[in-house]
Amino acid sequence: MQQQLGITRLRPGPSGTEGQPNQANYDEALANPFPDLPEVLKLENGSRVSTAKQWRAQRRPEIVELFEREVLGRVPKNVPRVQWSVTETATATVGERQVSAKHLQGKVDNSAYPALEVNIDLILVTPADAKGPVPVMIMFGGGRMPGAPAPARAPAPPGATPADPPATDQLLAAGWGYAYLNPTSVQADNGAGLTRGIIGLTNKGQPRKPDDWGSLRAWGWGASRALDYFETDKSVDAKRVGIEGVSRYGKAALVTMAFDERFAVVLIGSSGEGGAKLHRRNFGEAVENLTGSGEYHWMAGNFLKYGTAESSFGSRNAGDIPVDAHELLALCAPRATFISYGIPEKGDARWLDQKGSYMAALAAGPVFRLLGVKDLGQGDDYRNAKLPPVNEGLLAGKMAWRQHDGGHTDAPNWKYFIPWANRELGIK
Repeated sequence: MQQQLGITRLRPGPSGTEGQPNQANYDEALANPFPDLPEVLKLENGSRVSTAKQWRAQRRPEIVELFEREVLGRVPKNVPRVQWSVTETATATVGERQVSAKHLQGKVDNSAYPALEVNIDLILVTPADAKGPVPVMIMFGGGRMPGAPAPARAPAPPGATPADPPATDQLLAAGWGYAYLNPTSVQADNGAGLTRGIIGLTNKGQPRKPDDWGSLRAWGWGASRALDYFETDKSVDAKRVGIEGVSRYGKAALVTMAFDERFAVVLIGSSGEGGAKLHRRNFGEAVENLTGSGEYHWMAGNFLKYGTAESSFGSRNAGDIPVDAHELLALCAPRATFISYGIPEKGDARWLDQKGSYMAALAAGPVFRLLGVKDLGQGDDYRNAKLPPVNEGLLAGKMAWRQHDGGHTDAPNWKYFIPWANRELGIK
């Protein structure tokens, strides 16, 4: 990809380890070298966007095009179809609820390139006593069929605070279903996998072009194909399907919600750089980490340009990216969007730049309001943003924010997310 783009040297990303020569910046005085964000409600021709119609017909497509070309990549038009089949069924008890479960396989048509196979792994669990279709949360990550043996876990230390019930139990108790989608069954989480998985299958085993999709878009594509199946399953209320993920899968959940407007709600867990955090912030993880060898596969090839030290076109940096995270959040409007983080002291390190994500949420607010729904209710002054207190959520609108004290997880926020989602989706 560097050869395709004419890049001879990339800048190294900052280190999250204190004391290293390239230690990440955590000084707020140095955190905003590019303080002015791209204006979310201004067209490329300079005209202001003042109506919902203008947003949908003109500005939203402009932002989508920039993210696809420069940041996340395009889903190819020739991406193959998926044929879903049920490979296993089960009835069991999860928490205190009787459930019906299906293990599904989404076989991707590989007739154009039989050398590669892609089989999407999906588990769907719904309440057995439901009187009709139920809302469902798709959760990125591994999972198991109800009734399957649970992995051994170390006992809690003496005096530990009892944890909340698992998210699955809470969802079922509230009348929801849940689904586990295995992202790596769609696309590997490494650069070597770019000639395999759905990206490799579509490219017939060849390297990507600069604006081809990366793993974040591929994982989102997999979630969209799961939603395709749910639209055919009478146990699922396909108008009330949500998407959730933590860390890299938090990034993928946000990307999924932004690009597929059929999703009704998203829980974005500790997503950091490449997710809800502003690229233009110099705090913790940076653009150069995403353009490095360990993470570049998440993004479009073109994104490498913004970590360039030497190339045929000079050097570029975060300030040159034509879009930023506030616009990715704006693409979710007016649907229900919950941004979740932990606090640094409990493991969700400053690396993720919680404040940078809060600033992005404030800057996305005008689009939510333009489309007739409440934002965070904290104004638009992202430059002087002050984080809300930990464990005090901003949950009054279609966009929500809550920073908990449980570390790098969204587990402590489920008990707040579910009633908020019920309210915003009109579920009684």
